[in-house]
Amino acid sequence: MKINWSAYDTFEANFKPLVVVELAKDTKDETKEWLTKKIVEKKKNGGAQLLVKPLVEDGRDIEGSKNIYLVGASHLRLLLGAEAVGLVKECNDNTMRAFTYTTRKNFKNFADDNHDFLTMAECQYIIKHELENLRAKDETMIPGYPQAKLYPGKSIMRRLMTNGILIQVFPLHDTDELKKLRHTWYERLKISYQPLDEIRCYFGETIAFYFAFLEYITFALIPMAIIGIPYYIFDWEDYDKYVLFAGFNLIWSTVILELWKRCCAIMAYRWGTLLMKRQFEEPRPGFHGVLGVNPVTGREEPVYSSFKRQLRIYLVSLPFVCLCLYLSLYVMMIYFDLEYHAHLYHEENQSDLSSLLLYVPSIIYAIVIEVLNRIYRYAAEFLTSWENHRLESSYQNHLVLKVLVFNFLNCFASLFYIAFVLFDMKLLRQSLATLLITSQVLNQFVEALLPYWLQKRRNKRVKKKVKALEKDADLSLYEQVNLEKGMDTYLGTFDDYLELFLQFGYVSLFSCVYPLAAVFAVLNNVTEMYSDALKMCRIFKRPFAEPTANIGVWQLAFQTMTVIAVATNCVLIGMSPQVNALFPESKVELVLIVVLAEHLALALKFLMSYVIADKPRDIQIKLARLEFESLEALKQQEMKLSAESMKEQTA
Repeated sequence: MKINWSAYDTFEANFKPLVVVELAKDTKDETKEWLTKKIVEKKKNGGAQLLVKPLVEDGRDIEGSKNIYLVGASHLRLLLGAEAVGLVKECNDNTMRAFTYTTRKNFKNFADDNHDFLTMAECQYIIKHELENLRAKDETMIPGYPQAKLYPGKSIMRRLMTNGILIQVFPLHDTDELKKLRHTWYERLKISYQPLDEIRCYFGETIAFYFAFLEYITFALIPMAIIGIPYYIFDWEDYDKYVLFAGFNLIWSTVILELWKRCCAIMAYRWGTLLMKRQFEEPRPGFHGVLGVNPVTGREEPVYSSFKRQLRIYLVSLPFVCLCLYLSLYVMMIYFDLEYHAHLYHEENQSDLSSLLLYVPSIIYAIVIEVLNRIYRYAAEFLTSWENHRLESSYQNHLVLKVLVFNFLNCFASLFYIAFVLFDMKLLRQSLATLLITSQVLNQFVEALLPYWLQKRRNKRVKKKVKALEKDADLSLYEQVNLEKGMDTYLGTFDDYLELFLQFGYVSLFSCVYPLAAVFAVLNNVTEMYSDALKMCRIFKRPFAEPTANIGVWQLAFQTMTVIAVATNCVLIGMSPQVNALFPESKVELVLIVVLAEHLALALKFLMSYVIADKPRDIQIKLARLEFESLEALKQQEMKLSAESMKEQTA
């Protein structure tokens, strides 16, 4: 049943600020008045029907506070918004169903006076959705800015953002809830599971799934670490144990990813995102083109030729990526020259200093790899944006592909060269250990320690300014908003997943040569949980919740890595002295056996992927039952309409 928004009074006297909107300092008054009017206007008139007020209401302009607005919504408006965005909540019969206002009494813990039925993250997601769907009706431009053209159906917030009028929109922290979450999450040094449900309620499903995957992969690495410690200590080099470790690596890397799919399904069903229907995806803010009509929605929106986009991809982006890959290989050869000179120096001097110098080229190369990865990331973002993809999902897929290809070659090319060209297992072990440990230390410093120190300095400056202001008014909210608007913006889980992806590659590709790789990965991930939790709570602005049912394209990336790991481990087994000793005369036979073993291992991998279901049986039954009930309800509705039609005809 379609909601008639005008039938509801969504005014609420107790205003709770949920989202902050910051405009440019030179924004004209007529623009502010027009925007605030659009935000509070009723839905039938093209507004968002939300609540809005300036940060400082007494007429004072404290440090540009007149350009900062707080947005909230009444409890009723949020419930109606929950239905509009398709939130799924738990019913009294323990099933998960899409929330509707007319059937609100059927949902668990619902009460008219229970304002905690929707989490704060869900409320902020609803407000973000409504703000993004503020669309022009009859306006041809933004008042006060003739150059900022509008047309029917154009997103107002996106036009404000692209014209530099809107600086940022971000959700406010709930200081009390954040304090509770910090205490249970990372302030207590104890071995325990992460509070994933609390993380999901506060930050949303996307962040919760990242921390769930980080925790899962850490526990999954423990068996590899346990087996790797005695293997490394006692230097088990005989054929049987070498094959055993590599074989376990193959099975382990496949099974853990298949079981993760099941864990994803369980969490997504419990959190309601497994059943959320994906809405028609809107054009991304940076998309531009000639004004046209979308053939699916009928809305006016920019249109850009896909042929032009393909030309940009294949004639500019692809050659640039190839050039960067060549540069990465060139840097790798410089590294090997440094290794060669370091070994010559050590052979001539045979001192403690010369022994330490053997590790210097690997350390320098590891630092250079991190620097090149970060520089390339900016270039890849610029190129992908320049390609002018219409959808955010298409933009992300092209960006992930560019970054993964470069990072994979940049991080692993030297290891493949050492293993399969130089055949130097000792150097391979040394390089792998240095790359793994150095990259982990650098990431911890760059991602957490340095930003935390910078943020503490910013906080001191803001608090000093607040203390210098008049003390006759309550400025706690003013202080909170100014503290948070100066924080860095969290750009998503891309870099976090990329770090785990590269770590997974080090472990799955070459851990049979350096068994302690899993041990260092576990130690890093334990500290990563605390440092990532710290940066989410203390360093970055609170991100908007984004409903999701899995880790997205990263599942495919990790599965691709396992396929490469199968080939790598099979070749490493074939290169071992013990296996070579079995074929002293004919190496062709050895190659054929290695290829056969690789094909059998891949067949076993895909067989396990097929046998292990992505969703547990009970969830499959629940989903099938909901689909059956939906079909039955549709039949009943059609029969009712048919009966009414026949009655009208006979009358």
